Amino acid sequence: MTMTFSESVEYLYNLGNEVLAMKLGLENIRKVLDALDSPEKNYLKVQIAGTNGKGSTCAFLEAICVSAGINVGLTTSPHLISITERVKINGQEISEKDFARHATRIKETSEKLVAEGKLETVPTFFEQITAIALNAFAEEKIDLAILETGLGGRFDATTAAKAEIVAITPIDFDHQNILGNSLAEIAAEKAAIIREDTKVIVASQPKDALDVILERCAKFGVAPNLAASKPDKYKNIRLNLLGRHQIENAKVAVLLAETLQDYFPIKTENIIEGLETAVHKGRLEFYKGILFDGAHNVAGAKALKNYLDEFIEQPITMIFGAMRDKDLSEISEILFPKADKLILTKPDNPRSALPKSLAEFAKQKVYLTENVGEALDLAKEFPDNLTCVTGSLYLIGEAQKILKNAV
Repeated sequence: MTMTFSESVEYLYNLGNEVLAMKLGLENIRKVLDALDSPEKNYLKVQIAGTNGKGSTCAFLEAICVSAGINVGLTTSPHLISITERVKINGQEISEKDFARHATRIKETSEKLVAEGKLETVPTFFEQITAIALNAFAEEKIDLAILETGLGGRFDATTAAKAEIVAITPIDFDHQNILGNSLAEIAAEKAAIIREDTKVIVASQPKDALDVILERCAKFGVAPNLAASKPDKYKNIRLNLLGRHQIENAKVAVLLAETLQDYFPIKTENIIEGLETAVHKGRLEFYKGILFDGAHNVAGAKALKNYLDEFIEQPITMIFGAMRDKDLSEISEILFPKADKLILTKPDNPRSALPKSLAEFAKQKVYLTENVGEALDLAKEFPDNLTCVTGSLYLIGEAQKILKNAV
């Protein structure tokens, strides 16, 4: 019997936290896809990995493809408000009814594999979401799927789709407890999506990371397309995504679009329109007069600081909350000095750092709040300031959900 949308969401969340309950490896997802008659083989695929800029690059590329009239599917993570944000077809979120229907099929397929002894346990939250997306894309008869890698690359569920075209966005430190403590180790995990039959686009990288990526390409006889060596043909375009760091993401998206010209009729005007119209929620996004940015690692914090330095003149009320496994000392050192009023809070997530522990990194007066709603209410007491909500995409999503539901 098909689950309702709310039942499907409850079922998926009961599989455990997206990161805490993660099981790295491709065996489970491959068995599920095989049991679904390999939906991922029905369309061309682009997989995007990297530390920062994955989602923005996906957003640019999706907008370009929609402009070109390509039947395109996109799967990204995490979502901010609704889980349906993770699966888009031709620029539109999957309907709740269709999401529930595909979730039911993946659940039933997974449980059958466990009953038959082919799987030890049902696949994780992220594995099942990936299978939902790939299955939905096949049913909708899309021509191209854009897959944002969840974490790393080597063992990420999206890698099981074996994308024909891959891109690696800028690599920096994040998730060191899983991916490694050096840029070379992190790059090796990301670069594992490169195979002998892939076309490869690479963003500008730190030398340690680039060396590893080039070594992987050489191993498989692949000639990478390096963004750093290409002239910026679209430098006079006004990007719809804010921040100078988006220039690099746009470059990668353009190189991907140009690679896709071998398969689809993508014109220069489609590339321009895509760059000028792309939307990426929660990344330097103004919503209801508040600036939202999911600066959840050091590189993201630097990008936000640079934007605030260059474009924001009024004092800032910063609402900050983050996951405790992040580099909180360095992130706070970058961002906290930008705050005229600093409000610390705790997103509703088991990985969240406690506000009082975040306060240890502050050199100024702080306001501690129990939850995100309380933080938003407190920010209203400083009407002359620009409120900036940052630190975690989970915080962004929770805050926007509260604002969306507010009368």
